[in-house]
Amino acid sequence: MKKRLLTLLLVTLACVSAISAQGRRGLRINEVMIVNDSTSVVDDFGRYSAWIELYNSTFAPLEISSVFLTNDRSNNTLYPVPLGDVNTDIPARQHVLFWADGEPNKGTFHTNFTFTPGEDNYIAIYDANGLSLIDEIVVPGTLLPGQSYARKADGEGGINNPDDWEVRDGSESHYITPSSNNIIKSTNNKVDSFAEHDPHGFAMAVMAMCIVFSALVILSICFYIINSIGASISRKRKVKALASDENEIEDHHHEQDSGEVIAAISAALAEHLDAHDRESTILTINKVRRAYSPWSSKIYSLRELPHR
Repeated sequence: MKKRLLTLLLVTLACVSAISAQGRRGLRINEVMIVNDSTSVVDDFGRYSAWIELYNSTFAPLEISSVFLTNDRSNNTLYPVPLGDVNTDIPARQHVLFWADGEPNKGTFHTNFTFTPGEDNYIAIYDANGLSLIDEIVVPGTLLPGQSYARKADGEGGINNPDDWEVRDGSESHYITPSSNNIIKSTNNKVDSFAEHDPHGFAMAVMAMCIVFSALVILSICFYIINSIGASISRKRKVKALASDENEIEDHHHEQDSGEVIAAISAALAEHLDAHDRESTILTINKVRRAYSPWSSKIYSLRELPHR
């Protein structure tokens, strides 16, 4: 039983680790500014520092503590994101900024490296093992102060694919968006299309009911399977307990002395003690005398019916 529990625990831990690692694969470098002039955002100390925007492209919260940020191809573990900061838990489809100011003593989101303006700057994210590459990009050295290098759409595109990136100068068509979506949509195409094809919402209602009933059916099947497994385990335990009781009874019978042994012991005791059944032939009769009481005298008994 203990081995099974240990195996189950190990499998659970492995699954959790795999899910966590798979979730971190959704972490993306989303936008970078090498030279932050007075037209961009300031850090929590009011300084204009270079920044890196990371984006959680998954649909679940993503904990990024213990991952590594680096701008050195020969050092994958240059800046480990510290543990214990609640702000390292990025909500689904949200962003977080890291300041590349070379001053990690200022907080979790201040890296220990800086960028070199006018040169190509390499940026990468590695998983907690320091070996698994999550994302990387090379920011071109032609980037001017106040310009950012951003993905055309949040989190979309491959790793280190320049075709998915563009230079943004803060103009109306190429606005800079630290801690915000790279594309601000006023409408949702999928919602608009659904509203166009189902203006009264009947299809949505049917779909919702199908989902609910499907979930109920799946739950009932799961409960039935769990109940069957529990009943099977209970029956096996009961059979095992009955078999154990029968074995104990048989062992107890075997341990008890047989009738022959008891008879032999009785005969030995009789010979040794000369003990035989002897009965007395004297008969004794004792007279029973009772003290006189007027209450027991017959003369006081009722002899005739009383006259009216």
